[in-house]
Amino acid sequence: MKFHTVLLIGALMLTSLSLVQANAEPLVIFHAGSLTIPLQRLMAAFQESHPAVRFAAEGSGSRTAARKVSELGRLADIVMSADYTVIDELLIPEFAEWNIEFARNTMVIAYTDRSAYADEITPDNWYEVLTRPGVIYGRADPDVDPCGYRTLMVWELAEAYYQAPGLYQRLEEHCPPGNVRPKSVELIALLQSGNMDYAFEYRSVAVQHGLRFVELPDEINLSRAEYAEFYAKARVEVSGKEPGTTITKTGKPIIYGVTIPKNAPHPTLAAEFVAFVIGPKGREILSQLGQPPIVPAVADTGWEHLPETLQEITVQGD
Repeated sequence: MKFHTVLLIGALMLTSLSLVQANAEPLVIFHAGSLTIPLQRLMAAFQESHPAVRFAAEGSGSRTAARKVSELGRLADIVMSADYTVIDELLIPEFAEWNIEFARNTMVIAYTDRSAYADEITPDNWYEVLTRPGVIYGRADPDVDPCGYRTLMVWELAEAYYQAPGLYQRLEEHCPPGNVRPKSVELIALLQSGNMDYAFEYRSVAVQHGLRFVELPDEINLSRAEYAEFYAKARVEVSGKEPGTTITKTGKPIIYGVTIPKNAPHPTLAAEFVAFVIGPKGREILSQLGQPPIVPAVADTGWEHLPETLQEITVQGD
């Protein structure tokens, strides 16, 4: 009897230890840098009803986030990209089966009260102000961060919209490599310290950091579906899936995407968190932080592979 009691206690102890270890493993999220502040709010809100859940959120450029899975072989429960096409191009079909479009954004030019000509810049003269002598502005790296290639698309579209031949080249010449950062949110510290006057950012990032910003015309800010045909005139070459290759990114409205990799350690819990993000509370948080949610969320790729809980709250894309 004593022997069986010892075995039972031992089994219970092992079971308890396994549960503790399972609970100790965090839900790993690789995400776009522009989602850093929204994710902090989303994770905290999720933990109100799931107090035992821990997160390990790692921000970077969206293309870097995807390549952590596809090239470095790192395990993640969720990948969230500022451009849903990054998931399609770098993760599907080998590393993921589906892609949910869940939020939008807008390109703006962020600045502070200390920026040169802060009281003069407008949606009509921003390109003239930026190319004045001594004005310093920055952008993200297009090979790493969608905000980087979207900035170049804005420049291309601006040249056509303002009917200003050579504008793209002038903007590029006044933004040397030293003003380029791996991800757009790294430019915020330079603005706040006064080491940079302007930065091309997402509207949500500017709102979240209390920055002033120039609202660009809808025809060039990559925010509106009705201008998709005009946006498509912009094209930028970025690094491809394989080393030494390139792909062409075509201008289109900004849409964020999320997926769960095939080898995610905690797929059920990951699906529950994604459902929270695209559900009523998650949409409310995104809206409060200047990032319009897509309602309902759309699965253009792999809807048939979605967990049932996510199929119930998304629609299938065209």
